[in-house]
Amino acid sequence: MTVAARLAADPAGAVRQHPEPQGETRGPRDAFQRDRDRIVHAIAFRRLRHKTQVFVAPDGDHFRVRLTHSIEVAQIGRTIARALGLNEDLTEALCLAHDIGHPPFGHAGEDALCAATAHVGGFDHNAHTLRALTHLESPYPRWPGLNLSWDMLEGLAKHNGPIANPSWALAEADAAFPLALDAWPSLEAQVAAIADDIAYDNHDIDDGLRAGILDLDQLCTVPLVAGRWQAVCRRHPDVPHARLARELVRDQIGIMVNDVIDETRRRVAEAGVETVADVRAAGRQLAGFSAAMAADERLLKRFMYATLYHSPSQVAVAQEARGVLARLFAAYADDPSRLPGEWRETLPEADPDRTRHIADFIAGMTDRYAITRHRDLIGPVALPEGF
Repeated sequence: MTVAARLAADPAGAVRQHPEPQGETRGPRDAFQRDRDRIVHAIAFRRLRHKTQVFVAPDGDHFRVRLTHSIEVAQIGRTIARALGLNEDLTEALCLAHDIGHPPFGHAGEDALCAATAHVGGFDHNAHTLRALTHLESPYPRWPGLNLSWDMLEGLAKHNGPIANPSWALAEADAAFPLALDAWPSLEAQVAAIADDIAYDNHDIDDGLRAGILDLDQLCTVPLVAGRWQAVCRRHPDVPHARLARELVRDQIGIMVNDVIDETRRRVAEAGVETVADVRAAGRQLAGFSAAMAADERLLKRFMYATLYHSPSQVAVAQEARGVLARLFAAYADDPSRLPGEWRETLPEADPDRTRHIADFIAGMTDRYAITRHRDLIGPVALPEGF
């Protein structure tokens, strides 16, 4: 049984900030399919292949990066959307685009940019996703940005729920194309958000094991993991444990996905929503984990922060990564002639726009480009080459 199709976003009713001439669709695609394709063809999307997910990995070919993470989120999101009868294309587009605003070096890089821009309103990767897609990347001759649909921008802006106090970048995007920030987003956006959690909860386990920072004995202190590991071992009693780690990850993804599908159906029925507008006015999240799974997932996250994200090796790398971006920002602010031509020529005269312009440039860097620019302008970096 699916969630009623009337709760799926309708591409026929999609609107864009800048009207586009009819007859220039370049193939039989609806509005949300075009949104997805615009993301896939965006330079900002391609850069994700060299941006940190968990490990700073200029040479670590087997670890996830922002691009592979986004693709895995899209696979999970489409699966859930299909089971619920939602719009798969919008869900996929939201999943693929959700991390485009991340700077190099992940959250460590974001911390550095937050500190460097604190006096002009700070930096927020989610808001920067909107800024990148509506302002910074402009491949079309008639308008700035990718001119994505309202449903797409709304879902990116508030996939984690309503926003009472938007950052300056999100407030700017909302002023240009009002996104109803005080309401819940579509079910597609809610599914994209929970798909993100499922993806990184599990592929970070896979990467942590590969890096040798996690081990299975540690992981099995987490109730959710212990239960799935026992089930995997029962199914494959003659297979060496070293070969079962990825089966564990697959099992966990499957059980989480099924939980979200069942719980979302339950919440939708309980809320009695009949239209997409009802979803936005429901006053609560309708797509998500059951209470039991949410509690198990919180325990898993707590374990991952303690043993992986905040492990001594990761803390040391994050500290150096923050230093790389902080020093780059200072170098460009002190001598803007170091900026590439187009960025130098469009540098505003005064703050806040001047500082934000430099942050835009740095946020668009890949890990390896930031390392290269640091070596050229400042000197060597102390980041690991293997992972």
